[in-house]
Amino acid sequence: MNNEIIQKIEQTIFKEKILNKLNTNKNKLSDDKNQDYKDKINESYQFDHTEKIYTLNEDLDDPTINEIKYILKVIGFIPYESIEELASFIRDLNKKYVLLFAYNSTGKTRLSMAFKDIGANGNNRDTLYFNAFTEDLFSWDNDLENNSERILKLNTESQFFTGLKELAMEHKIRPLLNNYVTFDFKIDYDEGFVKFERDESPDDYIKISKGEENIFIWCFFLAIAELAIDEDEAYSWVKYLYIDDPISSLDDNNTIAVASRLAQMLKKEGNEIKTVISSHHALFFNVLCNELKKAPKYFLSKTEGNEYTLKNTSDTPFFHHVSLIKDLQHAIETGNLYTYHFNILRSILEKTATFHGFKNFSACIKQDTDDEDSMIYKRIIDIMCHGNYSLYDPIEMIPENKAHFKKIFQGFMDNYHFNPEIFPE
Repeated sequence: MNNEIIQKIEQTIFKEKILNKLNTNKNKLSDDKNQDYKDKINESYQFDHTEKIYTLNEDLDDPTINEIKYILKVIGFIPYESIEELASFIRDLNKKYVLLFAYNSTGKTRLSMAFKDIGANGNNRDTLYFNAFTEDLFSWDNDLENNSERILKLNTESQFFTGLKELAMEHKIRPLLNNYVTFDFKIDYDEGFVKFERDESPDDYIKISKGEENIFIWCFFLAIAELAIDEDEAYSWVKYLYIDDPISSLDDNNTIAVASRLAQMLKKEGNEIKTVISSHHALFFNVLCNELKKAPKYFLSKTEGNEYTLKNTSDTPFFHHVSLIKDLQHAIETGNLYTYHFNILRSILEKTATFHGFKNFSACIKQDTDDEDSMIYKRIIDIMCHGNYSLYDPIEMIPENKAHFKKIFQGFMDNYHFNPEIFPE
């Protein structure tokens, strides 16, 4: 894998791409780790004055070769081969906060589990995590027989729920939850379930919506995370928090509030717990970037060969719409255009239309001479975005649709000016 890259690296790449990145610490490693990597590179390569290239020393053993490969992955020169390898790198960063932006279906949830697994040793673990699996610790019993006492059951076998009764969790969850909802709740610690109610009918067992359930579980997690940060004995095992996509159905105001409150909790004086946060939600991610200014910020993507790249956002723009446009531009340049790219294009057009005060995304489609109201291309986008396929199903466009896509995209880029350093002519 990439042996040619490792065995034969041009002088300019060696100096400017490897040592320069390590020297400037763009990969956010510690100074000691940076120096170790620089020493390893300098020790392992020799310059061939005849060929004018750097080559690996011939007597290197396999562990050294693998270490050099890893260094090249750390600086973004070659991709990570597995999600476990990527999780190990994030742990090696040893930073107070790490922020990751990635689209859905990239592998964020699997990354959080791989990160957690590395820190597990039998029944001992070091990571308190929030992801899709956390939500699975809660399940509804809808009392189908009587249709009256609907409860949210807790999987009390999980270490997540350690010592709930002694911790009086209602009093810790309620102040957080009251920021978002109007219902109340009670926890039955002995039976392991939650009963929801409203002030006007405290004896009812109400069924809350999926969105309300999500925010309740999130506040439940936040309350436990606060206990860990406050070094409560029940959660003294927590050395890391890993939070993956904590919001899904919140409006922008609540999204900002959730991100801001999370950041304030993490910045609490005396907090020694390291935190990794991954998200596909642009607004949530950008609020955290502003709140946690010193955190390394990465753009995570997956290659067609199911390898992973992690790019520092000092080199690659992390703003959601810019990243999406970069992806579409790359797909056009390589010819790898798939049906789901129309969904991404439509999302960009809709956000642009909203920003400029238009009611419909068609206002952001460049008019053609035989399509003065841009309705032809609007209908093409509508049809392609509502086909019977998954958003990430790799179905390649037919040549005719590729031509339509390129014309719509180029018209958009002609109409709206972007930084030429990011999008050169």
